[in-house]
Amino acid sequence: MFAAMRTDRMQAVHLFADEQTGLEAIIAIHNTRLGPALGGCRYMPYASTEQALSDAIRLARGMSYKAALAGLEQGGGKAVIIRPAHVANRAALFEAFGRCIESLRGGYITAVDSGTSSEDMDCIAQQTGHVTSTTQAGDPSPHTALGVLMGIRSMARAKLGQEDLGGVRIMLQGLGNVGYALAELLVAEGADVAVSDLDAGKVRLAVDELAVKPVAASAVYESPCDIFVPCGLGGVLDPVTINQLRCAGVAGAANNQLVNAAAADLLDARGILYAPDYVINAGGLLYVALTHRGVAPGDIAHRVKLIGSRLDSIFNQSIAEGRSPSEIADHQAEAILYAE
Repeated sequence: MFAAMRTDRMQAVHLFADEQTGLEAIIAIHNTRLGPALGGCRYMPYASTEQALSDAIRLARGMSYKAALAGLEQGGGKAVIIRPAHVANRAALFEAFGRCIESLRGGYITAVDSGTSSEDMDCIAQQTGHVTSTTQAGDPSPHTALGVLMGIRSMARAKLGQEDLGGVRIMLQGLGNVGYALAELLVAEGADVAVSDLDAGKVRLAVDELAVKPVAASAVYESPCDIFVPCGLGGVLDPVTINQLRCAGVAGAANNQLVNAAAADLLDARGILYAPDYVINAGGLLYVALTHRGVAPGDIAHRVKLIGSRLDSIFNQSIAEGRSPSEIADHQAEAILYAE
């Protein structure tokens, strides 16, 4: 564990268990130089504690970088709850997790993530005020989608020489809350959108409601497009999938899309523009962080729309210095997080 913490420069890892509810949870805190750690809570059936720990650490690091480049006074953290095979009382389990968060005395603020809902956050809120994304605070997914849209516009300018998205071919992988909201925005922009999801029902709904094109999950990477947009879980871009891609750019709408740092170099070597995930998908974090601080909705939307100009700057520096956008973004974030 300590070796993994040193590798990713983690500040703290907290392990929690509650015998009565079956709760087994990890809260990873990467860096709190800018403020209290904020990051979502995942609720998933991990194969092992080691896998859950690795996920929490990687995600927490990404949240630090995301907050730094989004200009937020927040640190980076992440929580994972290992979903048990049988849950007698889900509400009680999340209330128990709320007590765990409260024990950290404001050092970590939680929010929705894969496998959790605003209703779960409501349960947590019964035990602590260090939570957002409750039913009262609202769903951050539309703001994540809006930020990704701004980023895709930036990619179209940088790679396609096009100011609008009319006729731009988008291959969207994953139709969860963010993916479906993004599909709606892209269709409204006049993009030529294809979608894929392991849930055939979600694909049928998108085809019926949005008139998008369906693509089989087995063919998603090799499907010709201008911009590929993975909106599911992380780690999907590895040497095998990258070599299958037939696109000009990849918009990392979900967290931790690259299996490792070398994947960014492979994309760059193939001439595929990569929008770093923690930059382009920061709209959700901006929403939950600023809502928690009482910022007005219009001001939050304005901050989210600045994601496009932030990527413009990263892409321009990438071209000028001959380094990948991922390397540029990492160095920019680290300059903020580790400045003397």
